[in-house]
Amino acid sequence: MIAIVDYGMGNQHSVLNALRYLGVEAAVTADPDKVCRADRVILPGVGAFGAAMENLNRSGLRAAMNEAVLQRGRPFLGICLGMQLVAARGTEKGLFEGLGWIDGEVRLMAPTDPEIKLPHVGWNDIVIERNLPLFQGLKKERAFYFVHSYASCPQDPAHVAASCEYGGSFVAVVYRDNIFATQFHPEKSQKNGLTILENFAEWEGGPC
Repeated sequence: MIAIVDYGMGNQHSVLNALRYLGVEAAVTADPDKVCRADRVILPGVGAFGAAMENLNRSGLRAAMNEAVLQRGRPFLGICLGMQLVAARGTEKGLFEGLGWIDGEVRLMAPTDPEIKLPHVGWNDIVIERNLPLFQGLKKERAFYFVHSYASCPQDPAHVAASCEYGGSFVAVVYRDNIFATQFHPEKSQKNGLTILENFAEWEGGPC
């Protein structure tokens, strides 16, 4: 079963509905024990980095995800804020410790064109940097739906799986071992997003 982590931020049920459409077994849960025992873990989210980490720490969900993902090697999918939280640090309204699974920090985007406004909302194509199983079967037009003002900046370029342009290049997907996380919302990205979710449901972690 896929555990969709409920830590009080974001609409986890939109991810659940997309998985149900695909016929994939999943459940939204705030129970650390269920997260520990899950076959796969999804961390969606919308909101502030610091508040999200406070919720994960207080609820015991951070420890549960560390056990499931780092110790047991369960495949992990982070979405939007869930992608940002895998970083070591977040800089939104202060400096906050993240999960630390991928070294680097989350920073406010800085478009080079003053006409380009934040937040970044809408459809943009991604450029795939790493050949991973989760990208298999995508349409030629690799457009996904984004809603964000901050972006992840991994320390190691090898952890960048895809990028995107919005007043300059930013990281759209990060990856390490059994960890895969997207700045875009696959559950809102129609056929391409469903392909990512379907691939994740079968992914065992690692590259092709």
